[in-house]
Amino acid sequence: QVQLVESGGGLVQAGGSLRLSCVVSGRTLSSTGMGWFRQAPGKARELLAAIARSGGTTIYADSVKGRFTISRDKEKNTVYLQMSSLKPEDTAVYYCAGARVGANYEYWGQGTQVTVSS
Repeated sequence: QVQLVESGGGLVQAGGSLRLSCVVSGRTLSSTGMGWFRQAPGKARELLAAIARSGGTTIYADSVKGRFTISRDKEKNTVYLQMSSLKPEDTAVYYCAGARVGANYEYWGQGTQVTVSS
């Protein structure tokens, strides 16, 4: 059974930083493409960043490019999202997700709340 558990969310002031973690069990990161998503109230879920199974390719949404960085630690089977220069509009529930093939994300964590105050 594949499980994803996020942590690291919280309340931060605008301009601050947070690092989200996603511990994966039941699959190795070498066999799983990983992504970070967010969903704010009344808005659609948004893909923020993704890292390929190889770890060699990352992509970012324009809204977070240059501010957020996705990375992974294969030994810990953990994926991270380093967020800096946070803005109030970054407030949302953040989810990590895993895909066996391409961008078909079929494994999801429970989400972690990030709130950025102005």
